[in-house]
Amino acid sequence: MTDNLITVTANAQEYLRDLLEKQSTPGMGVRIFVERPGTPHAECCMAYCPEGEQEDKDVRYDYEGFHAWIDGNSVRYLEDAVIDYKKDSMGGQLTFRAPKSRVPELSEDASLEERINYILYSEINPGLAAHGGNVALLQLTDDNVAVLEFGGGCQGCSAVDMTLRDGVERTLKERIPELTAVRDKTDHTVTDNAYYK
Repeated sequence: MTDNLITVTANAQEYLRDLLEKQSTPGMGVRIFVERPGTPHAECCMAYCPEGEQEDKDVRYDYEGFHAWIDGNSVRYLEDAVIDYKKDSMGGQLTFRAPKSRVPELSEDASLEERINYILYSEINPGLAAHGGNVALLQLTDDNVAVLEFGGGCQGCSAVDMTLRDGVERTLKERIPELTAVRDKTDHTVTDNAYYK
């Protein structure tokens, strides 16, 4: 594929080429993906990817002297991304800027996890922020139970059960009927920042 989604600067390409040439596995490439895409906690990641270890939805991009596999679910979050390498006195640093990685965006084929995160970060957290609180998805179980963790003013708050039941759970289940349950896995014994004690 010649039309590359991610801009990899000449310095970064040279650095990655050198890095990959030192690997003993033939056909070694890199795999690029976004963890927790569409949330304020999104992280752009890159890992070695031996030939055959890419996933089914991954898209291959060829650069000069190496190739990269882009995680299929991360593609839209990596639009306009730039990978650069700057040499410094300590050797150098690879930087990864992806301006759309934290933007909540839903496509028609969004996963259940993406839909939950979208509702949490675009609808629920702005309301909780008024009390200095927030909630995040920790895990989505195989039987579609959303396991959440509250933070800030919601952690240890005496009203958190009502917030969970009447606010968070009701909103999520109304918007995402596939959810079977919503569970809170927060350690509410920590009350340092609780809005109501």
